[in-house]
Amino acid sequence: MRCIKRLLCVLCAGVLAAGFSACSAAAGEAAVPGETAAAPVQSEPASAESTTSVTQGSETYRGFVLDNVLHSETDGDIHFNLYVPDRYDGSKAYALFVTLPGYEGLYFQGVGSNLRSEAFGFEAQQYNAQMLIAAPQLGDWGETSADQTIALTEYLLSAYNIDPQKVYLNGYSGGGETGSLVMEKRPQLYAAYLAVSTQWDGDLQPLAAARTPVYMAVGEEDSYYGSEPLKSAYEELRGLYMDMGLTQAQINDLLVLDVKDQAYFTERGYRDQHAGGGAFAYDETIMGWLFSH
Repeated sequence: MRCIKRLLCVLCAGVLAAGFSACSAAAGEAAVPGETAAAPVQSEPASAESTTSVTQGSETYRGFVLDNVLHSETDGDIHFNLYVPDRYDGSKAYALFVTLPGYEGLYFQGVGSNLRSEAFGFEAQQYNAQMLIAAPQLGDWGETSADQTIALTEYLLSAYNIDPQKVYLNGYSGGGETGSLVMEKRPQLYAAYLAVSTQWDGDLQPLAAARTPVYMAVGEEDSYYGSEPLKSAYEELRGLYMDMGLTQAQINDLLVLDVKDQAYFTERGYRDQHAGGGAFAYDETIMGWLFSH
């Protein structure tokens, strides 16, 4: 089954590449600084007891320092691209956004491929220009990447002055699978999670206990996942909240299922609904929901 899944992902990557070309071009037109010097990545976390260290990348892309590597004794080398606002000086707490890419943005696809194919990291700046943004490039969409996402988030919380109440996560496609596992393991680390064009792999019980808000966005006929996996996850999580005695109004504050029809994607230049998931980065209702928490 794992081999079949990998084969499907490779086939899907071709569709994604075609769909993302328009998305990437649009992202490139955004009013974001180009190849300019970015704030340095902290070489060591704030805690003297930590055993982690970071090798800072030397290349920049639209304000992001590319291919920083967090060396973790427990989770291995974690590659990530990082945007730090020019005004950051550690004197006040900033928000943090962690965006997990689909298959086309994993590390073996090339340094910075996630930023060149997805716009979430750039569009987030429209909602909070003074926010750190981490764009990891991990190696899979399973347990290893979930653990590395958590380790990277914890490192950034220790190395920078970040408001722990304003840490946001999103995952697209395979990155959404990783994100769902993060929501099983450490949902309390994040203020809200946006799952895009994906399926839910994690256990929903810990998420329900933490009550971390989740927005699920998917095409009705997503070419890779379909919409049933997220619909099922929504109903299961909604049932858990009902069992906890929450009202429907309270559940609506914590959980949103947004299933888009073909017209939504066609209007944005996509025929394929899975590739069209990249368009969610430009949707003010979706992205605005995430950063309102």
